[in-house]
Amino acid sequence: MGRAFEFRKARKMKRWSNMAKTFTRIGREIIIAVKDLGPDPISNSKLRAIIQNAKAANMPKENIERAIKKASEKSTEDFKEVLLEGYAPHGIAILVEAATDNNNRTVANIRSYFNKCDGNLATSGSVDFLFKHLCFFQIKDEGLDIEELELDLIDFGAIDLSKSESEISITANFENFGSIQKELEKRKLEITSSDFEREAINLKDLDEEKMIKVEKLINMIDEDEDIQNVYHNMKSEN
Repeated sequence: MGRAFEFRKARKMKRWSNMAKTFTRIGREIIIAVKDLGPDPISNSKLRAIIQNAKAANMPKENIERAIKKASEKSTEDFKEVLLEGYAPHGIAILVEAATDNNNRTVANIRSYFNKCDGNLATSGSVDFLFKHLCFFQIKDEGLDIEELELDLIDFGAIDLSKSESEISITANFENFGSIQKELEKRKLEITSSDFEREAINLKDLDEEKMIKVEKLINMIDEDEDIQNVYHNMKSEN
């Protein structure tokens, strides 16, 4: 599973390469978490995880505190998490995670991107089943016995553990996020970052010309300010 760890890490680094958009995305995640469960990270486990990720993305402490304060204000717009599904050209499945304060605007924009690139926005449930919904954590490896830790965490829903450099990556199903986070914190293991992923069950091969057309759509969607993540089942060149 080491390669999967490296792939996810590379994917995250690519997503974080545009610092301004990364901070906007994290800011929206903070607003959603605070509106749901309050501004105190001690009692709000979702907010704790987002703050860890913000630090991993080198978001300044004052930016994080300002985002939490803003999210606590009644005048701040509510953001809703939306999952959109569709097909790119050549039958490539696309899943889009958005955080929006205007659902009609977001849906209209995403539909227009699909239409411009010869794809189509589909109905709910058309694509989601083609992906596994996973969560994963990265913790500092402080001389831990990875095999022993894996055996212990299986009881909390862990699927796989892998080691890379000075970190250990833990993979689990989406619904086990809370139980694993709680156990890691109970053991006082330092969580450096955590995230959710939608992993395609099967990947489709395309030739280079077709890949370019699909990538055009993916990039167009990803550049929209309401978009948090874009997933697909196209096999990469690597």
